[in-house]
Formats: sequence, C-alpha cells, structure tokens
Amino acid sequence: MNINTRDSHAPYILACAHDVPETSYTQHEVCDNLGIKDGRIRSIFINSGISKRHLSIKEMAKSEPNAESHGEMLNRHEYSALELGANAINKCLTKIGKTVEDIACICCVTSTGFLVPALSARFCQSLGLSEFCNRIDIVGMGCSAGLNGLDAVKNWSVVNPGKLAIVVCTEICSAAYLEDGTIATSVVNSLFGDGASAAAVVSEPADKILPAGAVRLLDKLSLTESEGIGMMKFDWNDEQHKNSFYLSKDVPYVVGSKVEKVINRLLGERSLSVSDIDHWIVHSGGKKVIDSICINLGLTKNDLRHTRSVLNDFGNLSSGSFLFSLERLQNEKTANKGDLGVLMTMGPGAAIETALVQWAE
Repeated sequence: MNINTRDSHAPYILACAHDVPETSYTQHEVCDNLGIKDGRIRSIFINSGISKRHLSIKEMAKSEPNAESHGEMLNRHEYSALELGANAINKCLTKIGKTVEDIACICCVTSTGFLVPALSARFCQSLGLSEFCNRIDIVGMGCSAGLNGLDAVKNWSVVNPGKLAIVVCTEICSAAYLEDGTIATSVVNSLFGDGASAAAVVSEPADKILPAGAVRLLDKLSLTESEGIGMMKFDWNDEQHKNSFYLSKDVPYVVGSKVEKVINRLLGERSLSVSDIDHWIVHSGGKKVIDSICINLGLTKNDLRHTRSVLNDFGNLSSGSFLFSLERLQNEKTANKGDLGVLMTMGPGAAIETALVQWAE
C-alpha cells in the first residue's frame, strides 16, 4: 500500500538477531526443580502456552530455590546480559555485513538488573566500540521498553543519516526470581525467560540499496493508563532481602480494554484501519494477554503466530520479545515490499507502546 512517507530519510530496521542461554527447561522440569507439588500452581506453569524457557541457571536447587543472594543475582545479570547481548549484536552485524567498528550509537535496554556504569558503557569496553560512540540506556521500563529504545535510536538516526545504531534488549529475568510458594509469585516464575535481541537501525537516502526485509520506521504512539500503575511492579522484599516482581491478574483485561484505542489513533493519523495492516509484531506477554489483544482487535491466530511461537519456545523475554518475533517474520520471507506492519509492546505503567512500519520498496 502506498502511504504518505513524510521523510525520505526515515530510519530502517536493517536486521534483527537474538541469543539465549544454552540451558533450557521445560515447564514440568521447572516445577520439579522448584519442588512444586501444589496442583494449582503446577497448572499455572503447564497451561501457560510455554513449552520451554532458556535460563542462565545451570542447575536449579530443589531444596534451596532462593539460595542465591541479591548480590549474586545482580552479578549473574551483569555477566549474562553482556554475554548474550554481545552475541545478539554480533549476529545482527553479520547479517548486514558490518562490524562493531561501524556502530556509532548503542542503546541498551534492561529491567532485570541495575548497574552503574550502565550496560552501554560496559558494552563499549567489552566489544571495543569507538570512544566516540553515542550511548543511551533505558532501565526500569519493563516489557514495553524495547520500542522506547527503538524510538530513541530512530530519533538519533534522523540527525545522523548513514550512521549505524544498535538497539540491544538484554534481560536476565531469572536473576529476579523469588520463590515463596504464593500464587502471585508463581505466575511470574512460570512466565519469564532469559535472552537478548538486537536490531540494527540506520537512516539513509531513499535510493540507497537496503537488505531484503528492511523495515521502515514511520510513526510511534504511546498510551499510559496511570490507574494501572500498580499492576506491574518491581519492589524490594524485606523478608527475602531481594527484589520481587508483581504481576496483577487483571493485566490482560487492562491491555485488552485500551489496545483498540491506541491502535485506532496510531493508524487513524494516516487514514488506515486494522484491516490495512499486513503484519502484527506483538510482545509475547503471556497467553491471556495475547488472546485479549486478538479479541479486541479482531485478529486471527495466524496474525500473531510469531508472538505465540516465541512465547512457546522462550517464554516472556521482557523488552526484547517483539524483536524475536520480528526476526522470525523476516526469516520467513513472506512480507512483500510496501507491506504495512504494527509493532506493539506492553509493560508497567500501565503502558502500551506502538509503532507503524513499512517494508522497504
């Protein structure tokens, strides 16, 4: 579909890539390793739409599921986030024939560990990036943050045409696990996995040759439902001496009730409707969240096939989940030149982030 492209130098996502820990566990294995025998809790794991998750935990201690101290978990986050993130970045660069020397801007997204200096500075050191590399860190925005990171490098790319920017979402969710036997904690422990995803972004003249499957970033729109600010939160647990993540059972309904509003506004600015969108790349937030989005937007299971398959194979990967789905769509090679797509992420706030994209012509 031909739509009005307001800027001939609009940025493009050239390629995506990911990396996950070698160690993976089925949901049954996680339950067994955590010593979960309560049928209600086991059913939360088994009926989650997830077959397995990759975790940076080499061995789960059956007798001591909370054996790691808070400091040890933060150390594991730092080590694993840098390792997986670097691998995802290098895989992404290989796809477009670039090297780390070509990176002029790096945006690091994470919510599963806090570091000062932040990840961007540590990647500069570990990858050997230029001392003049522009750095952006987005910390604490949760599952929606990947699109915020993409928007940040999009804006940077507009004023730095031809220069390569990298977004890397690296989340070690298992470094934020806490086991206390409650239903609320079990929902979190049943859902999240570890992994990193990276995207290469550049703004170039329209006549520049682009790699097959390049995606043009057009519009971005956020919605924040302030009344839902307590529905997803990361708080300190005095009893366990660790941070713990809380996820309300009402999240799918809040997302569902607001998703039509934000999508209609995003598309309406270009006189588009849901039926005009060829591809939906949505955060793998959980089975109920995905079902709620489908119902409220009138989408089919096929529309969100990559979202569901990423959830099945990896669990909820927080900020980088949607890039896993976009990578699968690009690998599938079913998108045609000029096709329109919507990227969507959801997270604490309560926030829904959306973007309109178009496959390069």
